[in-house]
Amino acid sequence: MSGTLLRETVVKVPAVTLGFWLLKIAATTLGETGGDALSMSLNLGYLLSTAIFAVIFAAAVFAQILAKRFHPLLYWVTIIATTTVGTTLADFADRSVGIGYAGGSTLLLLLLLASLAVWKRTMGSIAVESVSSPKAEIFYWVTIMFSQTLGTALGDWTADTAGMGYLGSALLFGGLLAVCVIGHLTTNISKTIWFWSAFILTRPLGAVLGDFLDKPHDHGGLALDRFAATTVLLVLMGITMVVFPQRSATKAH
Repeated sequence: MSGTLLRETVVKVPAVTLGFWLLKIAATTLGETGGDALSMSLNLGYLLSTAIFAVIFAAAVFAQILAKRFHPLLYWVTIIATTTVGTTLADFADRSVGIGYAGGSTLLLLLLLASLAVWKRTMGSIAVESVSSPKAEIFYWVTIMFSQTLGTALGDWTADTAGMGYLGSALLFGGLLAVCVIGHLTTNISKTIWFWSAFILTRPLGAVLGDFLDKPHDHGGLALDRFAATTVLLVLMGITMVVFPQRSATKAH
């Protein structure tokens, strides 16, 4: 097999395992606390914070695409970059631009569905094990970027506008994730559909968990220091990666 052909068949995203989901939820929670730390605690504002995280995201995706094999640390750094920029970007659109949580969620849902549709039409598959070329990787990361931003807006909408609060919203999204697991195990519906549904839902779950950790007591949060919470989440992710070693995706899910 030539080097070029080998390059095209390398899958540089992780297999979908219990460790993957634990890391994804931790990363999305970290994205909320980390994004808030820059935009609120350091008072950099949503727009400047988004610009900073966008540069980190672009650099991480570039490194991911150039990589010749799956690197767990690089992959999860890129995921964290998507979730932090998603946090500040959604907050900028919802609060600074003024389109509101419902408007932001609707717009981002349309962009996410469009990204999946174009990816499917162009590449023929949106399954994780098909992400084995630079073009597929670009579609993968653009789709993740939209899903992370959507999750922030959706989490804020349920917690604030819908009045469910952070814990109520966490129970809602946790329940929906449970539905995805049951559906994956008991129905003939495409496993890829269940995967992307669960992947998208982990972001609003992480958003409301992050808000619960760092928002003031009078807003229903624990008022923890954002930098401390972010550091603890990073440590937890490191421990999880040791306990549940990540491997490249090789099988359908």
